[in-house]
Amino acid sequence: MNAQIRMIDLRARHDRLVAEQPRLRMRERAARLHASEAELVAAGCGVTSYELDAPPQDIVRALPALGPVMALSRNDWCVHERHGRYEDVRADGAVGLVLGPDIDLRLFFEHWVYAYAVIEHERHSLQFFDGAGVAVHKVYRTEATDVQAWEALVARHALEDKRPVQPTPVVLAEETDTPEDAAALRADWLGLQDTHEFFPMLRRFKVSRLGALRAAGVDLAQPVDAQAVERMLHAVSATALPIMCFVGNRGIVQIHTGMVQRLLRTGPWFNVLDERFNLHLDTTAIASCWVVNKPTSDGWVTSLEAYAADGGLIVQFFGARKPGQPERPAWRRLLADLCTQPLAA
Repeated sequence: MNAQIRMIDLRARHDRLVAEQPRLRMRERAARLHASEAELVAAGCGVTSYELDAPPQDIVRALPALGPVMALSRNDWCVHERHGRYEDVRADGAVGLVLGPDIDLRLFFEHWVYAYAVIEHERHSLQFFDGAGVAVHKVYRTEATDVQAWEALVARHALEDKRPVQPTPVVLAEETDTPEDAAALRADWLGLQDTHEFFPMLRRFKVSRLGALRAAGVDLAQPVDAQAVERMLHAVSATALPIMCFVGNRGIVQIHTGMVQRLLRTGPWFNVLDERFNLHLDTTAIASCWVVNKPTSDGWVTSLEAYAADGGLIVQFFGARKPGQPERPAWRRLLADLCTQPLAA
């Protein structure tokens, strides 16, 4: 089946699915049709789309001109939405940063393969996908966005004809769930000076995140109840304690720093529904939850982390802080109270 016929067939199957189940979201429709979300977007399944022919770094560097937008990043279990402007953009190499007070991102451009301008029910967005056709990041136009700047950006990079999406399997990094030398891992962990040194440590030991947590010792990484995330969010909402919330996938990490206020459960989803920050967390996907304790040059830093059954990191929470500042004592106490055994201090 050539690419054009496949796109026609995909649109026909998509239309039948929508007629039968109109409430499904694009990601869910893609799964039901055994296709990637990027394939549905490229085929125009329920949307009007234009492929953008530019390095993703170029597009990201142009985002500040758009003014206020909504940035969305997600994984299979959690959606992170943040309103604001793209500011302090650094996107010249394989790794990029957006360091604005509202939109705070870590970008891994090797996984940004497909880009589209999309219109769905008059809602405009820029959507980026990895080589497997899975969404990496989306930028949505809002009432406050500069429409002329948006349309100029799209016109500058839109192709007349879309290329067929050819999903490629994801190649996972070589890692184990059990480090060969747990004592050496623990020693390296205790020698950390910055939380950003944690991932390179995992790479050195070729160990998964969960494998490292299980091996480190309960004073450094302690399993807690799967309801701990919900209890923590209720506690910080009640006390106006600012937090940092990290949600990511292969191509991005998106961060919210600030308070959370309006909390609401909808079926399996536990939600933060604030004016500038929304979080949608499928709590039924949480297979394990951990309080993680790392030494830094600013003192101990603790996080609450949720993991899926396949070991994937769903979401991380820290107390709000900046480099050079110690962790807030109230956050440390909150996480210590979730634990049954003392944390290293």
